[in-house]
Amino acid sequence: MSRPMPERLAVFDLFAGLDAAAMDDIAAAAVERRLDAGEMFFLQSERAERFFVLVDGRVRLTQVTPDGQQVVVRFIMPGEGFGLVAVLAGNVYPLSAEAMDPAVGYGWDGPTFKTLMARHPELATRSLSLVAQRVHEFQARNRELSTERVERRIARTLLRLTNQSGTRQSDGVRIDLPLTRQDVAEMTGTTVYTVSRVLAGWHEAGIIDAGRKRIVIRQPHSLVAIAEDLPPAR
Repeated sequence: MSRPMPERLAVFDLFAGLDAAAMDDIAAAAVERRLDAGEMFFLQSERAERFFVLVDGRVRLTQVTPDGQQVVVRFIMPGEGFGLVAVLAGNVYPLSAEAMDPAVGYGWDGPTFKTLMARHPELATRSLSLVAQRVHEFQARNRELSTERVERRIARTLLRLTNQSGTRQSDGVRIDLPLTRQDVAEMTGTTVYTVSRVLAGWHEAGIIDAGRKRIVIRQPHSLVAIAEDLPPAR
């Protein structure tokens, strides 16, 4: 397996701004991993040995609940890290990470990355910021599932995905993921029937353009109003 060049790593948020010596050190410790679509970076309940930064492709994070239901938790796009919390904790992976298409990731094992953080304090600061961001995301998701009506949860999820992977085009902003109704249902804690009904209503109102595995946000302001439970604009 090959190792990345320091300049390629430097474009990722986790490493941006680190000095040349740190980047040389980090690059020397990284291992490249190439997967085909459907292959796994890691599986839920496996010992967490390595965390990754995605270089190319897209990754789906899923979790199997105690009753055996698989839930889509998050999508990972190029430049984002995954698996860091479990690796730093020396725990098992709480999720599975599946390549949605041919993917490339750079990985570091736990002891090596902890040594790098001790050697380069700015890397430790950035890593803790990433961990805090993910914890905040999951706390917000849990709060939404517990307290918000389903339309708000779906609107918030679509806005998050738009911010993460939106591509602007002439008729709006397309979510650049092959997003199924089942995916949205799993991410919002509801049923496929409910998601289909809500999306159909928004499609009819011109807020979104919802096709098979394709969603374009045509009126982002209207979706924000639903997400924040604001009165509709006159």
